[in-house]
Amino acid sequence: MIVAANFKMHKTRKETIEYLKELENVEFTRVKVAVFPPFSALVENDLIGAQNAYPAQNGAYTGEIGLEQLNEFNIKRVLLGHSERRHILNESQEFIAKKFDFYKKEGFEIFYCVGEPLEVRKQGIKAVMEYIKSQFEGIDLEYEKLIIAYEPVWAIGTGVSATTEEIKETHEEIRKLTSAPILYGGSVKLNNISEILDIPNVDGVLVGSASLDVNTFKEMINKAKEKIQ
Repeated sequence: MIVAANFKMHKTRKETIEYLKELENVEFTRVKVAVFPPFSALVENDLIGAQNAYPAQNGAYTGEIGLEQLNEFNIKRVLLGHSERRHILNESQEFIAKKFDFYKKEGFEIFYCVGEPLEVRKQGIKAVMEYIKSQFEGIDLEYEKLIIAYEPVWAIGTGVSATTEEIKETHEEIRKLTSAPILYGGSVKLNNISEILDIPNVDGVLVGSASLDVNTFKEMINKAKEKIQ
């Protein structure tokens, strides 16, 4: 079971350190916990991952962060393909695949995000999977350190989660393509996490805004622990 927090462009370094101190008091048992803070809040901690990274050791890439900077903090976990990178910052699948390949070769644990916009969801599961398969182009779905996060774009930050049936159906189809853990993300909250984690082929959650409150996130970890047999 995996419970991951994506802070996006929230929290300072000081706030992130305080957050991590709070998590030190939590017994994770068999739950894998990951925290993705902004670049300015990166610290050396086993839970920390980068929200994004450029596929290079270093170089003339203004505003980016590369392997050299991640190595300074002993970070070996990265989040790639998030819909906000795809749709707001216009990252192409070709570029995302290039980043995937680079950090795969460096042995990183890769949280790889896929998900469809509302107009595709309205066309049904066949259209959804065609869209998601296009987001898997150039991606090694058998990479042993791959974790997939299915996040329907229309459910991210909207307060509207996909229905249980939509999650079940989509995760079932993704499972046919890979044996990697599959997380659900998209308005995951304390009041729906248990129901989501009960769905077949859901191996955990990627939490956005609800993770910003450390007490809420700790409760989510506890909810995940309850699901482990």
